[in-house]
Amino acid sequence: MRDLAGRRTAAPITPAPALAAPAPVTGNPDAERGKVGAGWAARVEAMTPPGRDRGVDALRALAIAGVVLGHWLVTAWVPGPRGTVSVSSPLASMPELAPLSWVLQTLAVFFFVGGYAAARSLRTVGDPARAAGPAWVRARMGRLLRPVVPLVLVWAGIAAGLALHGAPYATVRALALPALGPIWFLAVFAALTAATPLLLKLRPGVTAASAAAVVLAVDAVRFGLDGPGWLGWVNLAAGWLVPYMLGVGWAGGGLASRRTAVALLAGGAAGTAALVAGFGYPASMVGVPGAGVSNLSPPTLAAVAFGLAQVGLALLAHGPLGRLMPRPRLWAAVALLNLSAMTIFLWHLTAAAVTTLAALRFGAVPGLLTPPARLSWLPERLVWLPVFGGLLVLAGAAAKRLNDRVSRSA
Repeated sequence: MRDLAGRRTAAPITPAPALAAPAPVTGNPDAERGKVGAGWAARVEAMTPPGRDRGVDALRALAIAGVVLGHWLVTAWVPGPRGTVSVSSPLASMPELAPLSWVLQTLAVFFFVGGYAAARSLRTVGDPARAAGPAWVRARMGRLLRPVVPLVLVWAGIAAGLALHGAPYATVRALALPALGPIWFLAVFAALTAATPLLLKLRPGVTAASAAAVVLAVDAVRFGLDGPGWLGWVNLAAGWLVPYMLGVGWAGGGLASRRTAVALLAGGAAGTAALVAGFGYPASMVGVPGAGVSNLSPPTLAAVAFGLAQVGLALLAHGPLGRLMPRPRLWAAVALLNLSAMTIFLWHLTAAAVTTLAALRFGAVPGLLTPPARLSWLPERLVWLPVFGGLLVLAGAAAKRLNDRVSRSA
């Protein structure tokens, strides 16, 4: 089995039958539950290859958790006139919350670890320039793109059902577009993954610097010379190529010194601060509805600089995280999150959108269908996170069944 980044595990790490049907509880229920949890963690530990880099898995888990929590906290739906629903964000009315996006926008770490894992995986299959490379790409594309099919089918059904019940087009669009948004980033990730055999032939540092230069040039034309807005979409590939290529370099033994990590962190942070304070880039590292410029869609030079700081921080955190991972329960949670990364990434906003859709009949539900215009909205939204999480678990189980059917019919 392989995780989102495609790294092969020695054996599938799946919940043991005891988790689905634990032994009858006798005596102290808390003690019995503790034994079940400890037994499952021990089994995960036993199935983990001795040489696995658990620090990398921990970084990927943190990146996924940041993306999910960030989206759940900054994506809001607000009822409007004539039964419409629009997308909003607490960052639109409370710009002082922008530092929240600095903590929870972790996509650069996602691409950095993805580049590292892809390069390590490809180097194990032989010469990328020969048959091994194309075969590796085909297998990887199947694993990355096949799970998209159930998500698209589900939203096609939801959209059709809403249309048949007379829902306004604006409402269908406002619910579906955020939920399908992860496909954009997955498409970029898949393109970079497919290009990995070629990228391995290039010098990682030079390639990353060249990609950053492309982003700089595009931003200069867009913002300095009043160029066309569509030109910014060149940065969708160039911007994320920077951390991905740094990951490829890390897999090849680069970025090994602590001094390099500190330089990336300090330089990226200083660059981001200068671009925000001196050149008018948005302080928020995620898109804000209604804002004239987004740092993320498409990526700007500020997002690239911020990503460099995140890469530096990830390199510094890699060692300490790896030293924490031998704890069986902690490692079991990280392993499960890695094995479910694709499901979580693709379906987490669907869980929030479906919850919102189900609540429409109840009117202005606090934290769910109220304008995110006051600080009190955040604790109200936090109450809904367990609901989103529960639906995400159910969606993951259903998606797995759909994906298995698609795989068998492919």
